[in-house]
Amino acid sequence: MNEPRELTNAECVHFLSAGVVGRVAMSAPDGPRIAPVNYAVHDDAIVFRTSPYSEMSAYGWDSELAFEVDELDYETLQGSSVVARGRGRVVEEPEEIAAIHNAWEPRPWAGGSRNVYVKLAWRELTGRRVGDDWAKRSRAPYRPLH
Repeated sequence: MNEPRELTNAECVHFLSAGVVGRVAMSAPDGPRIAPVNYAVHDDAIVFRTSPYSEMSAYGWDSELAFEVDELDYETLQGSSVVARGRGRVVEEPEEIAAIHNAWEPRPWAGGSRNVYVKLAWRELTGRRVGDDWAKRSRAPYRPLH
């Protein structure tokens, strides 16, 4: 059985920086919500875009958020997970939005207007990995889901 190990802060940042899809958790008046988002890492923060009419726009900015990104290999029973926690805020300054664009803008896969930028500056970053034999996976052919 694979023993889990804690990821260092640098490994967590590297893992986050390599991803494009994660899940953000927020608290709504009727309970917790989790939404998948496309994201980018900018400085020491996660940035994603949302609709002005979404639950995230209504309840997620200027509040405590959690963000999770995972990598899983079901065949080899290996995986990594990173969780960031911090306060979300709407990015409104044109200079900051331009800096995000220049670095790597998050590009939502979902349709519709997603012109509200939310930035989660993490104050806590934790991660775990189960298994360390990822080299085999990079040599394996792409295997579509059935």
